[in-house]
Amino acid sequence: MDTTENTPRLRRAISGPMLFAFILGDVLGAGIYALMGVLSESAGGMLWAPLVVALLLALLTAGSYAELVTKYPRAGGAAVFAERAFRSPLLSFLVGFSMLAAGVVSAAGLAIAFSGDYLATFIDVPVIPAAMVFLVLIGLLNARGIRESMGTNLIMTAIELTGLVIVIVVVAMFVGGGGGDLGRATELPEGVGVAGAVLGGAIVAYYSFVGFETSANVIEEVRQPSRVYPRALFGALVTAGIVYVLVGIASAAALPSSDLQESTGPLLAVVEATGVSVPSWLFSLIALIAVANGALLTMIMASRLAFGMAEQGLLPAPLGRVLPRRRTPWVAIASTTVVAMLLTLIGDLATLAETVVLLLLLVFISANVSVLVLRRQRVKHEHFRVWTFVPVLGVISCVVLLTQQRPIVWLFAAILLAVGVILWLTTRRFAGQPVDDRVVDESAQV
Repeated sequence: MDTTENTPRLRRAISGPMLFAFILGDVLGAGIYALMGVLSESAGGMLWAPLVVALLLALLTAGSYAELVTKYPRAGGAAVFAERAFRSPLLSFLVGFSMLAAGVVSAAGLAIAFSGDYLATFIDVPVIPAAMVFLVLIGLLNARGIRESMGTNLIMTAIELTGLVIVIVVVAMFVGGGGGDLGRATELPEGVGVAGAVLGGAIVAYYSFVGFETSANVIEEVRQPSRVYPRALFGALVTAGIVYVLVGIASAAALPSSDLQESTGPLLAVVEATGVSVPSWLFSLIALIAVANGALLTMIMASRLAFGMAEQGLLPAPLGRVLPRRRTPWVAIASTTVVAMLLTLIGDLATLAETVVLLLLLVFISANVSVLVLRRQRVKHEHFRVWTFVPVLGVISCVVLLTQQRPIVWLFAAILLAVGVILWLTTRRFAGQPVDDRVVDESAQV
């Protein structure tokens, strides 16, 4: 029996296989269907190389998450870890808000991807209004219940994985029949060296792996989290990495990078280029399901994070309200959905993706440092423990990736964080709390 925490307010309805599917579905749907063209701008035909680098970098921070989540299995994720490690309400809020902002920005980007070339296969509608309607539907499913959302995720994950397998198989048949060019998998953009292409591409590729961190925010709804979480986390990331590398090689073999860059539905273009008899409408439908799954899981994370931060007093108390029968955080769901809808007005998928990565890198630095700081704090239950060098390398990798971000992305992220600081000060003022950076004693906590 799990004794890691007192009985949570949220229902423990997520099993090990469901958690694996949750993480895999979120990672697979987080960008691979939409961003292969954007990645080719940085890496040319060497799409697979930055994907390998991004996987290794993601595994470093995933190790820190595995330790922290199993040690402190509470909704709120990185914000909870920062509060325990640094004892600073402002820092805890900024970490949590960065995660929350990354979630809603990511959902906005996925909504735009959903409403682009893939949707145009079936219906020609304006992208932004379609993206907003899409987010409303995602919010309604999220509010219905975690079990329903997880059940939907299992189906969607199987479908989106099938779509990626189709890409790999049809390109293999294409190349085997004398088509395509595997040599393109080693081509670089003109005037760019290997290191620059791989490191620059790793920024975009990293977005394709983000999603694993969202699982920290549903941990109160996971059965036996200390045993189940590490297996599901590492298994899902490695599975996604293998599939991604194969898709990257297949994409380069099927199409020149210039053709990939011109499409907002790059994998559809890859399948069509092979001439294999896979109907365009069928693959577009699979891609739409994949992107929808990523958006659903991202919004589940964002709403649970907002709920957890409200429980900590870092966000307004109404965000902690739960539907009596469904036991879902309905106010948090409604609020994050509205914000994501507003962010779709930006309309630039690349900028949204890079902003997500920047915000998450800040969160990941905090998480990696938190592992080291909290080593001196003991808990009564067994939990996963990562090698000490892993979080150290995790911090270094995050700093390196931060140096590759564009100024416009830094500006956008800075504006979001400034809004966060204003929200934090306002929340504390109306709650009658001092706005200085001190915390209460945590001796009563685990």
